Amino acid sequence: MGKNDFLTPKAIANRIKAKGLQKLRWYCQMCQKQCRDENGFKCHCMSESHQRQMQIFGENSDRIVSGYSEEFEQNFLDLMKRSHRFSRVAATVVYNEFINDRHHVHMNSTQWATLTEFVKHLGRTGKCKVDQTEKGWFITYIDRDSETLFKEKMKNKRLKLDMVEEEKQEREIQKQIQMAEQLKAPLESDQENEQKAVPKELNLESGVKIGFSLGGGIIRKEEKGESSSKAARIVNGAYRGSNARLLGVDTEKFCAKVQIEKGVYDGRLIKAIEYEDICKVA
Repeated sequence: MGKNDFLTPKAIANRIKAKGLQKLRWYCQMCQKQCRDENGFKCHCMSESHQRQMQIFGENSDRIVSGYSEEFEQNFLDLMKRSHRFSRVAATVVYNEFINDRHHVHMNSTQWATLTEFVKHLGRTGKCKVDQTEKGWFITYIDRDSETLFKEKMKNKRLKLDMVEEEKQEREIQKQIQMAEQLKAPLESDQENEQKAVPKELNLESGVKIGFSLGGGIIRKEEKGESSSKAARIVNGAYRGSNARLLGVDTEKFCAKVQIEKGVYDGRLIKAIEYEDICKVA
């Protein structure tokens, strides 16, 4: 067989060595070529093809380094997301898994000189939670998946809207109470000799229909044959569309007391809701 035959022991040994990982300092990222020793790397750096690549690098070095850095960071985070998404792991363990791929972007072609600098960068940018211990740097992946963020954002938005509606409703109730107190003052002077004791909360009785006069009085009407129904529906406010049961009315504050039935707010008690915000359900 010839000296450079494909099946010679030396050729087979060379192919076996080429398959394994070599030293990082003997890898040329621009040419994507791995050299096995210092002499081979020196010969490669003197080659014409390497000189052409270095000329291209010199014309726009910042852009090329930035591109390699972004690719290195993205591939590293993808590995974290796949293998260590919910665990705290040593940075060296993840890095060793990362460099198992012989075609990975090497760190000597990025803006970071060491793994420690890269880990600190991940911590500063909020992409990973990092902490230093006696055993070295540990990192934890921060899940910023678009679907997870969207669900969390929508949940916070719903809670905020509910709080705004409740605050608005409370302000409107307080406003109605103040208006009622202002209207009540002159009426009290004209009705000093009249009975002014009016129950604040009125419990409904079976077969009784209740109405309200402009002067704040109560009109009770008995209707025979009419079934006792306290069911109501909320038509305005944060609980709009909910079915409720009318528990009582406050004639001085012009509001009612209801309890929501069924739905997501089942069992919630609303002590003061305005008359126009509810309607009777047949």
